[in-house]
Amino acid sequence: MTPLPNVRRRSRVLAVVGLLALTGCEAPAAPAAPPFSCAAGTAAGQGSSAQTNAVNAWIKGYQIACPDASVEYASTGSGAGVRAFLAGTGDFAGTDTPLSGSDQSLADRRCGSGPAVHLPLVIGPIALAYNVAGAGELRLAPATLAKIFGGRITAWNDPAIAADNPGAALPTTRIRVVHRSDGSGTTDNLLRYLAASAPADWPHGTGGDWPVPGGSGYRGSQRVAAAVARTDGAIGYVEFSYARVDSLATVRVGTADGRFTGPSDYAAGLTVAAAQITGTGGDLRLEIGHASASGGAYPIVSVTYELVCRGSVTETARSFLAYAASGPGQAAAEHAGFTPLPPTLRTQVAQTLTTLR
Repeated sequence: MTPLPNVRRRSRVLAVVGLLALTGCEAPAAPAAPPFSCAAGTAAGQGSSAQTNAVNAWIKGYQIACPDASVEYASTGSGAGVRAFLAGTGDFAGTDTPLSGSDQSLADRRCGSGPAVHLPLVIGPIALAYNVAGAGELRLAPATLAKIFGGRITAWNDPAIAADNPGAALPTTRIRVVHRSDGSGTTDNLLRYLAASAPADWPHGTGGDWPVPGGSGYRGSQRVAAAVARTDGAIGYVEFSYARVDSLATVRVGTADGRFTGPSDYAAGLTVAAAQITGTGGDLRLEIGHASASGGAYPIVSVTYELVCRGSVTETARSFLAYAASGPGQAAAEHAGFTPLPPTLRTQVAQTLTTLR
């Protein structure tokens, strides 16, 4: 990066030291990443609750490496984060889905000096977490999932569920769907998966608001996970790190090649590595192939983007996001339960950040 006056800098080595202090373990093996430079000052963001644990890990690691900087993040949900960004609040916003065409125009107007760009920094599987006493591992095909979340399958011993799980002893327990009550990119990603993978059985469209009457709604991924954990018969959707924290069982999801794949970092990484970049000029929005996932790829993934303004992002915000995209930053996210960015995508994010002055 080009040096700037009056900004205190430290080497990338300090970032590694900061990560070691945070994790208490040896530095993980990772591909070499472009170095980042520390900045002095403050930065603030808001938005996606799915990425909160990753952002908190980055803040700890970054502020250890760069003690003259202070970063804050408010976990408000993707919808609220985007609205705040459009209103001019904060240096960056986290959203689990790209901006719509109308919101992109509003964001570009808000930025003024250049368009708003999407930087994919947090990826991970969206787990379908369940709590069904008497049921073991569950496998569910896309059509079955669409009928469960759409309210057409209402008991765990339904013939469609039995067909996906031959020989399993399934209880008669009533299915209790747990969903987000706030505008959520996690909701939108699940609905995009259902619409792409089971179009004949999912007539409810996509979007950040839950479209089906009934069920139990909660704000934020943490509350959804907690509701599933305490409710017999429940099934809900959360970023995988929340399912791991609460030790929730997760569905093995049917894929295009007839396999049933569970959520894992590796399986989610395969899906994101196969995604296509549809943005231009450093805008790195991705098109996920939910219906085509195969070969061990997990089809329901979340990509959380940081929205920033090209041409007017602050040096502290840019430095912080560069740390997030670096090897130490991605290792910190992995330690917090997230999937590291594929190396090629991580390099593209780092390169884009060098141009956002």
